[in-house]
Amino acid sequence: MTDRRIPTALLGAGGYIGQHFARLLADHPWFEPPILVAGDRSTGRTLEEVWVLAEPPPPGLGSVRLVQRTPASLERAGTAVAFSALPSGVAGPIETALVRRGISVFSNAADHRMDASVPLLVPEVNSGHLALQSQRARGRGLLVANPNCSAAGLVVALAPVLPLLRPRAVHVTTYQSLSGAGFPGVSGLAITDNVVPFIAREEEKIAAESRRILGALRGARVVPRRLPILAHCARVATREGHLEAITLEATRSPTLEQIHRAWAEFDPLAALALPTAPHPPIEVRRETDRPQPLRDRWAGHPARARGMAVTVGRVRWDPPYLRFFLLSHNAVRGAAGASVLNAERARSEGYLGRPGAREP
Repeated sequence: MTDRRIPTALLGAGGYIGQHFARLLADHPWFEPPILVAGDRSTGRTLEEVWVLAEPPPPGLGSVRLVQRTPASLERAGTAVAFSALPSGVAGPIETALVRRGISVFSNAADHRMDASVPLLVPEVNSGHLALQSQRARGRGLLVANPNCSAAGLVVALAPVLPLLRPRAVHVTTYQSLSGAGFPGVSGLAITDNVVPFIAREEEKIAAESRRILGALRGARVVPRRLPILAHCARVATREGHLEAITLEATRSPTLEQIHRAWAEFDPLAALALPTAPHPPIEVRRETDRPQPLRDRWAGHPARARGMAVTVGRVRWDPPYLRFFLLSHNAVRGAAGASVLNAERARSEGYLGRPGAREP
């Protein structure tokens, strides 16, 4: 593995998720600060001028102007990795064009998540699915997707306890923040004094994507886990952080202490020194009123991994039912941070280098 930093581009840099990408990539030890690629609305403006996050823009990128670039021009510029914060529906053809030019793409968009040859990756849960990329034609880049923002937190919390409980079904109700709808998000008149019990296609995504992530790699395909995942999704008036209420119907009866130990000891990336990986990836709160979006959305250590940990709390075990809440940061663990961690995991496996090349 080479020590040189990898040239990158950030697609959709002017948007809410794009700005979280910029924050994570500005001083990344493995990736060069990205070319900031944007659409007509933001082109020519500096990142600072379009910034909407609560914290200030990163010093190294705040004054950089957003530009328009084609896949061909990014290839000519020597881009090796593109991080995609493009909207679903727009992202697909652009990402495919980049991959054909030897640029590896780590995408937050939904367009390729269920493609048979594309890993839908959560590194703590299914790093082995990266092997799908070994099927790619020589000279093409990788294409790796991260899942729906609610599924991302859900599968991290489920992975350590599924072998203990062997559940018949998983029931999940999500209380999803306003920022999950992007910026400017939901109309104030629609959400003030209100909860909206519908998010288009969200329940279907959570079920299908979670089963795929938790599934088994068999040859050149992933066999989704045969597990009913029954979701209710609601939009609530919090800024960031998705809260989820989970009920598992178990077929086994471990002790509550064994369940807590499974979460506490779960850290499959501990030995890899990935910069954005949280240690531990699951933080269990024993208070009766946690987790809460305002207090727990930035969980995660070390500092670069803030917002990447999933917080579990209000755990109740009344066999055969395990009930708990989880909280994850929808824009970090569920979006930008997820893609950056995916790229780090791919690099640690030797998949990333200059366009069209695999590192020795």
